[in-house]
Amino acid sequence: MVALVDQDKTESALIGAAAVVDEAAALGHQLARDIDRIFFVACGAPNRSMLGLQYWIEHYSKSLEVRRYFPAEFVTQATPRLDERTLVVIGSNSGTTRETIEAAMFLQDYPAITVGFTTTADKPLAKAVKHVVCSTESAQDIVGLPHTSMSIAMTGFMGGLLAAKDGWRPEAKLLSSLKALPKAAAAAKAGNEARAAKEAKELQDDKIIYQIASGPMFCTAYVFGVCTLMEMQWLHSTPLESAEFFHGPFEAVDENVPIFLLLGEDPSRPLMERALGFCKTYGKRLYIYDSKDFEMPGIDPEIRPIVAPYIVGIALDRFSEHLADLHDHPLETRRYMWKVEY
Repeated sequence: MVALVDQDKTESALIGAAAVVDEAAALGHQLARDIDRIFFVACGAPNRSMLGLQYWIEHYSKSLEVRRYFPAEFVTQATPRLDERTLVVIGSNSGTTRETIEAAMFLQDYPAITVGFTTTADKPLAKAVKHVVCSTESAQDIVGLPHTSMSIAMTGFMGGLLAAKDGWRPEAKLLSSLKALPKAAAAAKAGNEARAAKEAKELQDDKIIYQIASGPMFCTAYVFGVCTLMEMQWLHSTPLESAEFFHGPFEAVDENVPIFLLLGEDPSRPLMERALGFCKTYGKRLYIYDSKDFEMPGIDPEIRPIVAPYIVGIALDRFSEHLADLHDHPLETRRYMWKVEY
């Protein structure tokens, strides 16, 4: 039996990240004048958090080039653009991810500016970069929250960069909203209790589950589908981007396949509305999570599109907890990760 959501515990686990958003934004201001491009480097969930940041920088900035890499790919590609005007943002929840540390060490031979996002200053990643932003270890014991915790801190950093580099005006609204996010996220998770339990029951025997999302919400689809359902429940799960959906993947839609459709409030929403319309016509087992259905107390209306993926992701975490309970397969269980050579 899954314990009830402890809203206070969930909120408290994220407060450490919210407490560093001003520091992260200030660092963004400090570095903005010295850079022309940003390279985001991370594995897994942190990499997909960076996908959202990349989206917003490309949407708002007239001056910054931005790219995103997986660490092993970054090192082997060895781009020649790692000069003193390049900012490399490196993230690892644990601060010990092997490929991420290797990328940070690789960068020590280049003049690029490096910023690491992790939990505490004693981690290898924190020691390998020129600047570090540490959130908190309090989120590590609750599934989904380490990813959200790092996202809060990195989003504050992004706000500072955009404000200083491109005169982005909503910075103050962003920072106040990020500070309110722990409470809003806890409310979203608790508010999804009945639905999560019902849907987990409906899907407990399925081995194949798809997710469709667009823009920054694809971050949530990926973390839910790959980092949770595949990694933690050993299911066949594929996140799909709505912009690509009608170029092959839609042929797999029928009345039997379960599909999660995640809608945000960013400029890519029409792409998801098109995919949703198709799935309503030809599919039957649809699980629609629309960020507009969440109240998000304390979040400024102008900032809702930026934090919507975090809110929807927290709500989906509750589904994952119920599914793991029904499978008698704790979310902490691994078959290969940290157990064998790979």
